[in-house]
Amino acid sequence: MYKRSFYLATCITACVLILSQCIGRKEDPRGDAFAGDATCSSCHPSAYAAHQHTAHAFASAPAGGHSVLGSFIAPNNSFLFPGNVVVRMEQNKNRYYQSAYANGQLQEQATFDITIGQGRKAQTYLSWHDGKYFQLPLSWFRPVNNWANSPGFPATYPYYKREIASSCFGCHSSYVQYETRFEGVRKTESFRENKVVFGITCERCHGPAQEHVAFHLQHPDEKSAHNITRIGQFTRQQQVDMCAVCHAGLKTPQRDLFEFRPGDRLSDYIMADYFATPAEQSANDVHGRQYQLLTASKCFRMSNTMTCTTCHDPHQDQRTDLTAYTKKCMSCHQPGTANFCTSKEDIKVLQQQCVNCHMPEQPSSVITLLAGGQQQPIADSLRSHLIKIYR
Repeated sequence: MYKRSFYLATCITACVLILSQCIGRKEDPRGDAFAGDATCSSCHPSAYAAHQHTAHAFASAPAGGHSVLGSFIAPNNSFLFPGNVVVRMEQNKNRYYQSAYANGQLQEQATFDITIGQGRKAQTYLSWHDGKYFQLPLSWFRPVNNWANSPGFPATYPYYKREIASSCFGCHSSYVQYETRFEGVRKTESFRENKVVFGITCERCHGPAQEHVAFHLQHPDEKSAHNITRIGQFTRQQQVDMCAVCHAGLKTPQRDLFEFRPGDRLSDYIMADYFATPAEQSANDVHGRQYQLLTASKCFRMSNTMTCTTCHDPHQDQRTDLTAYTKKCMSCHQPGTANFCTSKEDIKVLQQQCVNCHMPEQPSSVITLLAGGQQQPIADSLRSHLIKIYR
């Protein structure tokens, strides 16, 4: 009797333990190898919490009242195109729209479904319709605090037909579920609505973690990380390849970037000659070519250990903390040495602005917008990653 009760109690306890790991764990569209960010937060709370404020975390998000920065309140909720065509931001219950009117008559309308970007400089939006994602014609442009034509869009009429490919999600999300079809030689993609892992999550950089989680749940006293990528053990090229997946400009991948795992060679996914000539002339346009510009820099070429994370902590939002970057510079460029700044300006001032002199913000020749009734296009400014002396 007691023996039977003991086995019954043991069975019930085992079932509870197994189910407790299943209940509350949202199914991950990437598959069973992935654990999800919420699971990471239980053991790595400080890194997880800090990461929630980074640009990576805001690479994409479901569009809603708090994630959309642009105004929906008149008179700042509209953009006037030539020919008395206006696009207004409108809300109906819990849905948000960009609606185009010509002479007061509704011509076209699309929903806000996905937000792209934190909005420190700009924020753009995607709309899902009939299995496809489209970029909305207007984006929010922070420098003028107003709506502007989306990057690369015409400023003469509202354009609603720009399809977004899976390769765009490859850098603005951690996963999107889609199907590829061929109509002759023409490739088309279809997406399931909201089947997206938003933002750049822990496992995008650290790799699938379900085995890691399972091991440490079973061995809670084990302090050495098991069954997870150890980035510090990678070669320098492997480390910069992880960042170059997204920070090497626009490219046409030969393989799905969602298949990339930390430690892979990026040249297996993108044609190798794309990276072959990190020429200095590319510094004239700093849009999204951080890898090429950094690797063309003397600082990088003279070092055997410098990587992207030498200056960037991917778990922290440091983009406006120039003092933190200055400390990174001065770890190599010490006062009194031959490779320190020779300017005659106040040394205390210089120590706050290494990157402003040697990695200045430059106007992009790719991203120009017409905002808030401006007649002349406004070029976005982006910080160059070509480290050098600028005259």
